[in-house]
Amino acid sequence: MKKYKRDAAAVQSDILRRPYQRIFPVFLLPMVAAFSIGFIWPFLQGLFLSFTKFKTTSKWTWVGLENYAKAFADKSFRYSFGYTALYAIVSLVLINLLAFFIAYALTQKMRGSNLFRTVFFMPNLIGGIVLGYIWSMIFDGLLSAYGQSILTNTTWGFWGLIILMCWQQIGYMMIIYIAGLQAVPEDMLEAARIDGANGWQTLFKVTIPNVMPSITICTFLTLTNGFKLFDQNLALTGGQPYIINPDGSSVHTTEMLALNIYNTFYMQNSSARGVAQAKAVLFFILVAGIGLLQLKATRSKEEAA
Repeated sequence: MKKYKRDAAAVQSDILRRPYQRIFPVFLLPMVAAFSIGFIWPFLQGLFLSFTKFKTTSKWTWVGLENYAKAFADKSFRYSFGYTALYAIVSLVLINLLAFFIAYALTQKMRGSNLFRTVFFMPNLIGGIVLGYIWSMIFDGLLSAYGQSILTNTTWGFWGLIILMCWQQIGYMMIIYIAGLQAVPEDMLEAARIDGANGWQTLFKVTIPNVMPSITICTFLTLTNGFKLFDQNLALTGGQPYIINPDGSSVHTTEMLALNIYNTFYMQNSSARGVAQAKAVLFFILVAGIGLLQLKATRSKEEAA
């Protein structure tokens, strides 16, 4: 009798599911079409144009790997890669450390924690261009007293970008860490206290292993955002200052990869657009590869925990 009831319930469930299965492609098709038009087709077109010399997308000449050779030979592109990698590593460490400890403090049942969460999150709602110009005025106002400017000093430009991104992204990462910390089982924390573990032991042996999913998300977002940074770089320093190489070429010492590609495409002559497109393809491969490697590394630690 029980088996008959289970079979009847399964049949009824299957009957109810069939209409949704029939109309599911109707809802899926617009999303697939939008993704194809907005991402897949532009990406494939950009990939093709990276092997051509063009002024407009309809007027091109096939040049093969010449654009990629020019991209690798470009000193400013190689410099921007090293500068961006250094920036991404420093911002990754600082943003995640500060966001985690702020989140940890705000989950300790302190008064006004909701207000602090709102205040820390608010900078994330401001656009990167606006933030760049705001912080540019702040830094120049402070540095002018010492006869300095963020546009004339590479070191100040680097740390200016770090401070700006920390101020903007810490609040967002903090929210993710708070969600992870609140999901830590209370009985595990209570068991650690009963066993005599102090605060630091509980943090490293119980709390951090349980928030590894949040750490994975935050490190991925911070790392990829560091490599993709564009609008803040454009508004804060614009890549300035610059140095002149012996061969006459110039290198902007605070120019990151995305800004370097932008300047190659729009600021140089139109014959360099194919080179800029090749740089963009290399940039995509770099960011995707680093992101996947980071996810694999943190996922392995997540599984071990």
